[in-house]
Amino acid sequence: MYYHASQKPNLTILKPHKSNHNKSLVYLSKKRENTLVYLSNAIEKYCKEIGLNYDGTYYKWASYGFTKDGILRLEEYYPNATYDTYKGASGYIYSTEFIKKFDSLIDIPDVIISEDDVKISNCEYIPDAYEAIMNAVKSGNIKIVKYEENSEDMLGWIERTIKIEYKNAIEHPEYREFLKGKFKFID
Repeated sequence: MYYHASQKPNLTILKPHKSNHNKSLVYLSKKRENTLVYLSNAIEKYCKEIGLNYDGTYYKWASYGFTKDGILRLEEYYPNATYDTYKGASGYIYSTEFIKKFDSLIDIPDVIISEDDVKISNCEYIPDAYEAIMNAVKSGNIKIVKYEENSEDMLGWIERTIKIEYKNAIEHPEYREFLKGKFKFID
């Protein structure tokens, strides 16, 4: 089974969209729990909560990686990031058993990509992404590194990286607004 998360209801076919890999692709995971992090985008959620109207495509926020065992490791770069991002966010996990043509992604465990449309065979509604993520944490399928657990080195890396991100995001006012709102060291 292959899984894909979206906030869009009633999909019957997943169509390729421009991706971080500069190609139109459909991304799917062999692990259902790994798709939960795509049910909410911290930047979009924050901007809507503060009433910032933005007509463009929201910048994608993804502060996660994987353990050496391939378990998704959600990393908090600011206090309560997991709760803030996912609590109250709902969406759908679409799944399929068959994909005509696909490739594996080397840099993301258990992910496959397709340049072709993918027909959906099942849909699961997730009423609260935070609760679903916490259930996956309890079952050992996701790990969360709380902000307070970050080392001094990691906190330094976060500050340096966020300052660079802010400087480079001139064409993404929604991303800059999010960074200013969540990271108090941004001037």
